[in-house]
Amino acid sequence: MSLSIKNLHANIDGTEILKGLTLDIPKGEVHAIMGPNGSGKSTLAKVLAGHEDYEVTDGTVSMDNQDLMAMEIDERSRAGFFLAFQYPMEIPGVSNANFLRAALQARMPKGEDLDAVEFYKMMRDRMKQLGMDEKFTGRAVNEGFSGGEKKRNEILQMMMLAPSYAVLDETDSGLDIDALKVVSEGVNAMRSPASGFLVITHYQRLLDYIVPDVVHVMTDGKIVKTGGKELALELEEKGYDWVKDELAPA
Repeated sequence: MSLSIKNLHANIDGTEILKGLTLDIPKGEVHAIMGPNGSGKSTLAKVLAGHEDYEVTDGTVSMDNQDLMAMEIDERSRAGFFLAFQYPMEIPGVSNANFLRAALQARMPKGEDLDAVEFYKMMRDRMKQLGMDEKFTGRAVNEGFSGGEKKRNEILQMMMLAPSYAVLDETDSGLDIDALKVVSEGVNAMRSPASGFLVITHYQRLLDYIVPDVVHVMTDGKIVKTGGKELALELEEKGYDWVKDELAPA
């Protein structure tokens, strides 16, 4: 079972951003995508999540043999897809506890209700694991949060929802080293044969804490090179021009 992307083309406002991207993320594996600005990394994340500004013009995306592109945004989430945003949104007037409770209730079989006692116990346990104060349960989602608090909150949501596949779009952006470690520990705690992860990042430092099984290099809307975790170290040392030079015709 996997999140399988084949020959994906997508554009925004008539400009093609994804140009035949192919990628397969089996359950039980963590894949990382690295690439320069403008290569299409965040576009890929938004297309997978169903962002309405992007038009898919060719290719397929399946999640455990289901057509992801045929699903509405909420259907993708209920089917087990999760996106951690680069810039998490604020939701004024909706507390973290109510937001998470509603999200979990939406995943329950029709006619069944979420056990409130078990819900609050699980939420507090996850918050403790992420070093979050319990007062955050009553605060509006991300409203007035620092950058690090927003990212921890996203990981809390992911840990509570336990998706089959999670895409982390530059989760390390704006994090200091302590917050980076805590967020990474939350992700690592979820690694299992039941979940697949795609980590999108510019920098090697995140991959020191979330060690990937596979690293992909993305440029100009496509995956151009794939390797093990050592590929990230090469990129850190040599830069993205090294990949371009390697791919250039002799």
